[in-house]
Amino acid sequence: MATGIKDKVAIIGMGCTRFGERWDMGAEELMVEAFEECLADAGLEKQAIEAAWFGICFEEGSVGKSGLPLSTTLRLPFIPVTRVENYCATGTEAFRGACYAVASGAYDICLALGVEKLKDTGYGGLPSFTGSNAGSLTWQWFPNLTAPGAFAQLAGAYAAKHRIKDADLKRAMAHVSAKSHANGVLNPKAHLRKAVTEEQVMAAPIIAHPLGLFDCCGVSDGAACAIVTTPEIAKQMGRGEIVSVKALQLALSSGEEMGYGDWDGDHFATTRICSKKAYDEAGITDPREEISMMEVHDCFSITELVTMEDLHISEPGRAVHDIMDGVFDRDGIVPCQVDGGLKCFGHPIGASGLRMIYEMYLQLLGRAGERQIENPRFGLTHNLGGFPSMNVCSIAILGRYGE
Repeated sequence: MATGIKDKVAIIGMGCTRFGERWDMGAEELMVEAFEECLADAGLEKQAIEAAWFGICFEEGSVGKSGLPLSTTLRLPFIPVTRVENYCATGTEAFRGACYAVASGAYDICLALGVEKLKDTGYGGLPSFTGSNAGSLTWQWFPNLTAPGAFAQLAGAYAAKHRIKDADLKRAMAHVSAKSHANGVLNPKAHLRKAVTEEQVMAAPIIAHPLGLFDCCGVSDGAACAIVTTPEIAKQMGRGEIVSVKALQLALSSGEEMGYGDWDGDHFATTRICSKKAYDEAGITDPREEISMMEVHDCFSITELVTMEDLHISEPGRAVHDIMDGVFDRDGIVPCQVDGGLKCFGHPIGASGLRMIYEMYLQLLGRAGERQIENPRFGLTHNLGGFPSMNVCSIAILGRYGE
């Protein structure tokens, strides 16, 4: 019988570059920057790594296909390297591969690394998925669709479903963005480190109503990585507090959201399902009380708002009120985006999931500096890739081993 991954895998090292417009570096240099921090944190020689997983989404714009760019750039010792891609969940997917390899007993020590070089593509946002190589996902399901347009529709559907006034929704979204900017100021590796007020957010130019400029995350260059092993090996290495994986879950749309009338466009079906499985795997019965902090996929402020309900932290229709009550502020009941989130830390797609795990890792070890949360127990990370109507959802829960 399957028993899940709880406490079968320990993180013994992590690294993350500064995210931003890294014109001075290519993807390879970013990979080296994250890996060197990770290796030093783990206290290992790279010859100890037995297998690696490499996450990158827009490979032609970064380093090319296959696992070779990771192996050759880091001069890994002729080990297996698997390249993975799963939209914005790519970094967590690399982490999942490394963790499953250790949990299975196939390897003792594995590496997961994600990277993306987006600022050199020539696009203001993400590169287009349209064109001859886009595949059926675009031409069959998403013709003429933009990300701001799709998530603006999510906002409209959510407001209509719960009868929320436009002004109240926009104010809550503004609080989401202002909160992330305030957190980003405290993070030396964040892309955006300037505080903004709710009034500035609400007065910004509209991108796709009701989403304004400050409701949208930008794109960044960056890399992040993790080295994982078993808790037993971590103990043998002399580790005191050990950060272990409590749950890893992945849910992909089946297409039924758009194919049937049951989905009304106001939520993410994948997140609702994925989060329940993750809580069961981690042994969490009351996430609002037991989850100490979260990093969620705030590609837009409305996404973070809706996700609070899909993660079963807020009751349906109540996220607007919880946000304005400060529940998700850095000093709130369940702090969210304590490192600035996608909004301010940045969003190099292949690295984002691992960046979220990096923050949870630092927080659990008490190494988060000015943004440190008092005595965190469980940290949750959440990625979405795609659009509200068809997407990939990945959730990881971390905690201290044995707790």
